[in-house]
Amino acid sequence: MVRRLNVDGDGQGDLAGHGGENRAVMVYQLSAYRHWAEELGRDDLEPGSFGENFTVEGLADDEVCIGDRYQIGQAVFEVSQPRVTCYRVGLRLGEPRMAALLVAHRLPGFYFRVISEGEVQADDQITKVASGPEQMTVAEIDGLLYLPGHPRTNLQRALRIPALSPGWKGSLQALVEQADAPTSGNAGLTGVAASPPPAWPGFRSFIVAAVDSESDLVRSLWLADPDGSQLTNWLPGQSLTVRLRPDAAHAAIIRNYSLSNSPGSQTFRISVKREPHGAASTYIHAKVRVGDRVDIAAPRGSFVLAEDQDPALLLSAGVGITPTLAMLHWLAEHDPGREVWWLYGARDGTEHPFAAETREVLRKLPRSHSHIFYSQPKTTDVAGIDYTHEGRMTASTFGDIGLPQQADAYLCGPTSFMAGLSAGLVAYGMDPRRIHTETFGATAPVNPGVVGASRPPHPPEGPPGSGPEVSFARSGISARWDGRYASLLELAEACDVPTRWSCRTGVCHTCETAIMSGTVHYEPDPLEAPGAGNVLTCCAQPSTEAVLDL
Repeated sequence: MVRRLNVDGDGQGDLAGHGGENRAVMVYQLSAYRHWAEELGRDDLEPGSFGENFTVEGLADDEVCIGDRYQIGQAVFEVSQPRVTCYRVGLRLGEPRMAALLVAHRLPGFYFRVISEGEVQADDQITKVASGPEQMTVAEIDGLLYLPGHPRTNLQRALRIPALSPGWKGSLQALVEQADAPTSGNAGLTGVAASPPPAWPGFRSFIVAAVDSESDLVRSLWLADPDGSQLTNWLPGQSLTVRLRPDAAHAAIIRNYSLSNSPGSQTFRISVKREPHGAASTYIHAKVRVGDRVDIAAPRGSFVLAEDQDPALLLSAGVGITPTLAMLHWLAEHDPGREVWWLYGARDGTEHPFAAETREVLRKLPRSHSHIFYSQPKTTDVAGIDYTHEGRMTASTFGDIGLPQQADAYLCGPTSFMAGLSAGLVAYGMDPRRIHTETFGATAPVNPGVVGASRPPHPPEGPPGSGPEVSFARSGISARWDGRYASLLELAEACDVPTRWSCRTGVCHTCETAIMSGTVHYEPDPLEAPGAGNVLTCCAQPSTEAVLDL
């Protein structure tokens, strides 16, 4: 019995990557089996080996079109999208390259959505009952996303097919938009590729031009090019990677800090909260002085303010104020007529950095709304002047203050703060695609179908390697490369660094990560190169010392 979401008794194990109305039934062809038997020299391939629900004679990927409809037995199906590339088919077949081979050989297979439920059995005839518009084949659509070269006319044709799943439409739309942007890589596969390439490779030495105390816990460094050169403009919300060397006897400390001043300034400003056991923050607060040198990598990041006519909602807490403050500065200078909502939370006035600066910038925005939340205000904090709400910022206040639903929201702060308010905004009626969050530490992992205990990042077990040193900037650890690892991804996993991956063969770009310094080589070569300044960790090995944004 085939139902709307799957075949009875044959459900999907990882519903994040498979299953649902648009991926209810996976189809693969006997002609492809014959191809792989010859290509791989295999005589043990049996129906089901490629993870499909239906093994069929006919329905070739270069003939079947997205939107075609077929009757099989009592059920009616519609072709919705090509197979989603992931590592499972390679695991099943004992061939790690399989995800890449399926795309490269134009034999991905495809999914059905179920139009009419019904019983299906072996030997049922497959009858075509309708043709999809645009007549774009499964193989054509698959290559349009995963292979180099994304002709705009073909992308637009694909977007006109009603039956194409929303996920694929979103990816192809991103490629259309990328055609008008100064970026490289494949924005249809990863948001990392949507960021402009870095202004310079590796690290450059900057001079500390000024130091400011913003609150009891936050200290700012103003960094200038020592030769006085004009700084390359950056996007509001982006961050710097900073390399510190407290002493020659120990390895450098590498951290990411959001830029907190206005893009286009003559200096970079980073603002650092002093953490009780933070090696980098302690050094910055206690040791760094005007005139010192600090190594930085060029501004990066995809947590950036989008130019739009709808209101901008800037929500932050603690030192999470830094990227949203840069956005506020940019709005005041470049789009003062836009409606802006500034929501900020702190414990009290002593832990409220940039209070006066923020009020001054907000006065330049005639359509701005400010709501300041102090969870434990001191007696010296004045309600209505220093803060507007006593207590923590929660989703329950959105309706009370009249927060607009048709808007773009940008959140930065503790993980629990962002998770709770993001969910609250969705419940409030906001489009989740317009809710953007920034994480200071390691980003949330994407390890499809893998369940395991979480451990803090650590050097790999066993004797240290003898190869180039690889540093994981967000996790704050470094390790020497060792030939026992097949890729940078495997080294990161050995260190329990949170990772993001799916295919593990250079196809899906889920693992695409910024590389702050160093060079890599690939084995195997990815089907399409990553964006400038990025690396595909799943198939890359370091050629020199490297610093990764992990």
